[in-house]
Amino acid sequence: MSLEEYKGVYVFAQQVDNQISGISFELLGKAKELAGTLNEEVTAVLIGSGIRALADELAEYGADRVIVVDDPELEVYRTEPYAHALASVINKYKPEIMLVGATAIGRDLGPTVSARVATGLTADCTKLEIGDFPLNAIPGREAEQKHNQLLMTRPAFGGNTIATIACPDNRPQMATVRPGVMQKLEPIKGAKAVIEDYNPGFTPNNRYVTIKEVVKAVADAADIMDAKILVSGGRGVGSAENFKMLEELADVLGGQVSCSRAVVDSGWKPKDLQVGQTGKTVRPQVYFAIGISGAIQHVAGMEESDLIIAINKDEDAPIFDVADYGIVGDLNKIVPQLTEKLKAVIASK
Repeated sequence: MSLEEYKGVYVFAQQVDNQISGISFELLGKAKELAGTLNEEVTAVLIGSGIRALADELAEYGADRVIVVDDPELEVYRTEPYAHALASVINKYKPEIMLVGATAIGRDLGPTVSARVATGLTADCTKLEIGDFPLNAIPGREAEQKHNQLLMTRPAFGGNTIATIACPDNRPQMATVRPGVMQKLEPIKGAKAVIEDYNPGFTPNNRYVTIKEVVKAVADAADIMDAKILVSGGRGVGSAENFKMLEELADVLGGQVSCSRAVVDSGWKPKDLQVGQTGKTVRPQVYFAIGISGAIQHVAGMEESDLIIAINKDEDAPIFDVADYGIVGDLNKIVPQLTEKLKAVIASK
């Protein structure tokens, strides 16, 4: 493998039902940053059926070029035809970096494609940057340190530590990236990209599954990643029943309830409400951290919130290090009083 042949930062632009998924725009924002460091271009790979018209939207969010693979076999996501399409693009165009969203689709597609193109994959990344590998040169072996490598950071060992991984000897450098972690760029209306049509050809085989029916589930609650106000509870809330206090506060503010990993592990709340490295990364305008100690795994999922308000009985809790406002005391007294005061303020307006 000649590493010099591989150029550019590529993004798998996931679309479902001919609508581009939000993670695609987030990845384009990060790709633009990485490409700027490497002095390369950003390419979006758009795969589906009847999706060519979506290319202009990708251009507005940072794509310099869009490679469109449009074929009836790609109407609904299936592992085999999508993997064949993306692997074929990689083999033909030779990207230096290939980013895929860590969605249900991406977590299936990414590993399959990386195996086919004989490269590594770092899954569920929370940070990407260009740097040296090894991070610190080994004395006497400085010449072995490689520059301009993609350093991929992800939680490891159940979120108890952070690992930074590189892929110095193979290309492309591939990563799946957790939704909500990267910032999408402000769109530039009317921006244009070079659009290239590419179709590797599709020959159905015994790995092409047949989809008999698609049943769309209706979510019981809105995604916490879209919430402007989150009232988040931790182990210190004490019980599932005590979350009623947090729900009342969230209702008054027009927000949603979320939680820490300890709450999910205790069975008090479902996994889709979990904030943190092993949950979701959120950026609300206001984040209440109630009964949450502030372990690094949780903070990593909410530290980009505009305003953080912490309530905890332990004045030395690490959460106060990241909070804009902190209240030390018994949450069982503070939260109901806060809820009543807010009700009164809202009623007076």
